[in-house]
Order: sequence, then C-alpha cells, then structure tokens
Amino acid sequence: MFSIAYRILGSVSEAEDAVQETWLRYASAPNPPVSPKAFLSATVTRISIDVLRSARVRREQYVGEWLPEPLLADPYEDPERSAELADSVSMAALLLLERLSPLERAVFVLREVFGFGFPEVASAVGRSEAACRQLAVRARRHMAEGRPRFEADRVEREELAARFFDALQAGEVDGLRALLSADAQLVGDGGGKAPQLARTVVGADHVGRLLAAYYGMLLDVDVTCEAREVNGSPGAVFRDRDGRVLFTWTLDVLDGHIQTIRSVSNPDKLGHLGPVGDGWGVAEEIKDRRREERRTS
Repeated sequence: MFSIAYRILGSVSEAEDAVQETWLRYASAPNPPVSPKAFLSATVTRISIDVLRSARVRREQYVGEWLPEPLLADPYEDPERSAELADSVSMAALLLLERLSPLERAVFVLREVFGFGFPEVASAVGRSEAACRQLAVRARRHMAEGRPRFEADRVEREELAARFFDALQAGEVDGLRALLSADAQLVGDGGGKAPQLARTVVGADHVGRLLAAYYGMLLDVDVTCEAREVNGSPGAVFRDRDGRVLFTWTLDVLDGHIQTIRSVSNPDKLGHLGPVGDGWGVAEEIKDRRREERRTS
C-alpha cells in the first residue's frame, strides 16, 4: 500500500497517512472483503488520488523548487523486477509523474509499475476499462517524452557515484568537473524552511566549483556525508555533528556523466529519516567561521 501511495503522491508523510486511512477503513468494514488485496489497493489508490488533487494546489504555491520526499528503502520487494521498481521511485521518474493528471498517474502506477490488469485498475480508480486504457496510453506517451534516451545501468551508476564522492572528499574541482555532464544541474528544495539555492546552478564548471567550495565549508563545521541509495539512485545523507539529518542528495546519471544533483533540505520532508538538524544554524556557523578566518588572515 505504501509503495503504491508513494509513487502516486511523491510524499512519504502523505503516503503513510493514506495507508493508515486505508487500514482503518479495512478494519471497520462491516463484512470482510472477498479479496483483501483488491480492497486495500483500490482504497489506497482512491485516497491517494484525492490527496494528490488537493496537494497540487499547495505545490503550485510552494516556495522555490518542489522535489519529492527522499526515500531510502522501498518496502515492496520483487527481486525479478528490482531495477524496474527502483527506477519508478527515482526523483526523475517522480518528477515526470508530476506532469500527469491524478487519474493518469494512478493508472500508470497500477498498470505499468505493479502490473495490475485493467479490470483491477478500473475498479481501483472508478472508471471503465476503456477509459483506463486511454488514460494509460496518454500517461505512457507523456512519460516516454520526458525520459532520457540512454540511461546508465546500476553498476555504472554506482561506480560513477563512488568516483564523484571521492573527488568531492578531496576537493578536486577538475575531478568533479570531469564527472559532470556539460549541462549538469544542481537543484535545491528547502521550501523556504532551510537554506537552499536561490536558483538552479547549471554547467559543469559552475556546479563543480560550487560543490567543492561548499563541501569544504561543511567539513569545517563537522558535517558528515553518508553515501546511500536514495530513491533507487546513488545519493547521500548529510548529517550535523550530532548525527541529525540536514539534507539529502540524489544523483541522476546519464550517458556516463552525472546529469543532475537534487538536494532536499526542507525539514518537513526529512523527518522520516530520523531527527532533523538545524540547517539555518549550520549555515550561520559556516558564516561565523568564514568571518573569523577573514579577520585573522
């Protein structure tokens, strides 16, 4: 249920709420459903569609860039389809899903990701099978238009990410620049509640220089970088000296280079990862340290 809801909503907290509401409805049903799986999947889908419709208004008013909430582990496991399932929760895929209407998104998730038959999909979203087939066609077309032509396999992504974090740790601007695509982007989501980029940074040189300088400042105030898989892609969780989460990164790898780095620092999107640190406090500590260095130099 969570895996369905998260892919429809792109929000861990909203998906958890949808699952809880679904379970309450199941527990309070006067008669046990003939098929618990069908009842639960249909109910969580309908709740998620309703939540997404109201969330769209909030996202239009969001401060700065909106990114999905980072997910470290997907509870739905299917070894035979692990790569496909991981791709469906990637930041890139979830942002593409944002282009779809709530109904298109739900149909795409149920049909294309989880392999539901059209009778099951129709029951879940409350539309005819014919209508669901049309929704699926439109959704697949929109998703295909936005996907990159060449995607890296898992081994290539992991090897490239390891080299990236090694170069970052060493502060090697040239090393970082060589791993970034020419039009690489650094995108930040603080939601106005944590330090964030004023705008997206574009270009291998700009991104490489900014990353090297910024990471050095983080090390000066004892921020640690924990390489992790985030949303099925290489990434990292950054923590303050007390182990509290400050922000996450995800790396999109395309054609042998890192195409996009997405940073989520909005504390509202990090609580499920553990205690959340004070991003503003860390930023102020960095400023104080730099002022002191200039004063004594």
